[in-house]
Amino acid sequence: MGGIFLLILNSILLGFGLAMDAFTVSLANGLNEPEMKRGRMVKIAGVFAGFQGIMPLLGWFCVRTVVKYFNAFMRCLPWIALLLLCYIGGKMLIAGLRKQNPGAEAETRQCGKTDLLIQGIATSIDALSVGFTTADKAFPQAFCASLIISLVTLGICMGGLILGKKAGMKLARKASVFGGLILIGIGAEIFISHLIG
Repeated sequence: MGGIFLLILNSILLGFGLAMDAFTVSLANGLNEPEMKRGRMVKIAGVFAGFQGIMPLLGWFCVRTVVKYFNAFMRCLPWIALLLLCYIGGKMLIAGLRKQNPGAEAETRQCGKTDLLIQGIATSIDALSVGFTTADKAFPQAFCASLIISLVTLGICMGGLILGKKAGMKLARKASVFGGLILIGIGAEIFISHLIG
């Protein structure tokens, strides 16, 4: 019984820690799209939650099967996160700067499917390493941990989207610029923390 309680508690805490990047990106998406409907919010939060749930299972599988190849790939992850988030953040930043130019054509503020998938992958890369912590567990426990992490992420991202929407209504034209800068900052933070750590 104590083992199950510890697994649940650790998974909840891991979920909170891992969801912080996704929360910030959700905040940026809410800033960028202040008229976002609830169904779209659930979809966006669901993408982040899905990736946060899948990545630990992928890490668990890699540790149990292809560990030597996975270790080489892990060195590339900070670069991948940096490039992906800078790409999306840069697009958002440029769109925001164009909107502030009175002569520029209005561009769509919505984050597209490709952009959303890139955000989901980039913000969940750290969750791959969680698979290392559950590698000694059987698949049902690893799956349970991933499910809890996913549910925690879903709730946190919904909160980020709601906060971003409220702030986005007030910031209007500058929202895309702030959102883009946030994404670029997250990419840099992930990259630097992996270099230092």
